[in-house]
Amino acid sequence: MTKVKQNVTVFEYSHLGKGEKAANSNRITQISASAFNYLKQLCLCDESESRFLSLKIIDSTEVLRLNNYAGVILTPDGTQIEVLPKIAKRLEGKVGEDKARQTLLTMLKTLGSFRHIQTSSANISKSKMPLLEVFITQFLDSVNTLVKRGLRSDYVKQEDNLGFLKGKLLVGKQLRYNSINKHKFYVEYDEFLQDRPVNRLVHSALQKVAKYTRSARNQKLLRELKFVFDEVPVSRNVKQDFAQVKLDRGMSYYQSPLAWAQLILDGFSPLTMKDTNSAFSLLFPMEAVFESYVESILKKQMADGFTLRGQVKQQYLVTHNTKNMFNLKPDLVVYKEQSVHVVLDTKWKLIDGSGKDKYGISQADMYQMFAYGHKYLAGKGNIVLIYPQHDDFKEAVEHSFDFNKELKLWVVPFVIEEGQERLLLPQCASFTSIISNIKAKGSA
Repeated sequence: MTKVKQNVTVFEYSHLGKGEKAANSNRITQISASAFNYLKQLCLCDESESRFLSLKIIDSTEVLRLNNYAGVILTPDGTQIEVLPKIAKRLEGKVGEDKARQTLLTMLKTLGSFRHIQTSSANISKSKMPLLEVFITQFLDSVNTLVKRGLRSDYVKQEDNLGFLKGKLLVGKQLRYNSINKHKFYVEYDEFLQDRPVNRLVHSALQKVAKYTRSARNQKLLRELKFVFDEVPVSRNVKQDFAQVKLDRGMSYYQSPLAWAQLILDGFSPLTMKDTNSAFSLLFPMEAVFESYVESILKKQMADGFTLRGQVKQQYLVTHNTKNMFNLKPDLVVYKEQSVHVVLDTKWKLIDGSGKDKYGISQADMYQMFAYGHKYLAGKGNIVLIYPQHDDFKEAVEHSFDFNKELKLWVVPFVIEEGQERLLLPQCASFTSIISNIKAKGSA
């Protein structure tokens, strides 16, 4: 019988199964029966946790299909399933996995909670570690830097029944506890300790990641760091400790480990699964990640006089009995002064730049863009559909899709690569001047 792997790497929209049928199938990735049953229960539940999975039948076999989420799924039996963006799915083996992993990390950096990700780290680029170990590694490295700078201490109020007078005598408690033991003093005093909220939170995060890391390097560093924090208790009330955190002057080096600690203690990600077995997962909706990434990059590339806004909600599809209905919310809108200049929408789909089968663009997307053009541009101007660049879509579709003589739709790729992030606009597009960085590079 084939031994079932505990570490599995797949792409979006892959299929997971159990047993020999899954092991012998090219279309299904085998996982353990207990892991499959755990995920199936999540899939069948009514909670939001089931969004990333759907139940299917392939070759008379029950399988679970992963939806458009990327990240890591952990199950109670110790199985780790790494789900990578589909953008590099066609590349062979480890090359595709490494590219997809790097792509996801690059995009995640634009999310506020993950701004501390270091995608150029030598440890990341050389070891090709899975996503979970990437996050744990960067957290441990930030704590290691903190330890080298020194844990900060603070005056902490203590109460104790001592054999000598120290600090302030608490008269009420002195009478209650020491009416017979005259040699004792019930006192309150300040002691200079490392037991402060920020240190407790970092220690708690160290304890949590210890359950999940499988890297020998991380396990070794974790033991060293936990030894340093030995005199710091773990947090008893995480929410309260975060509310009490105060980074004094000269404590800026605490910011990165504290940010990682908050992510770890909160469950890492926008979609967190928790149950009685304390299994959890970090999963990212790729539509939202791609939209956030494109918005973050383009905002930095706007020319003077132009403003980019996300999730605009100014227009409605229809009016019924004087009431506006069906709000139209394009992902991105470029304004020139106060007027709408260009409407842009992001789609996390792999389309075919050769033009086969209408480039793979859905009719629903076309209807959506048609509505945006008429409501936001009054049927006159430019609309842009943005898709991720990949091997089959390296350049913008040369000609526009014309809704009429004055309303044009452009289909363009977005380069997801650190230092090269940009829209690849067609040279004939009349709106390229709004993005100064691209024009300066000669890409438009």
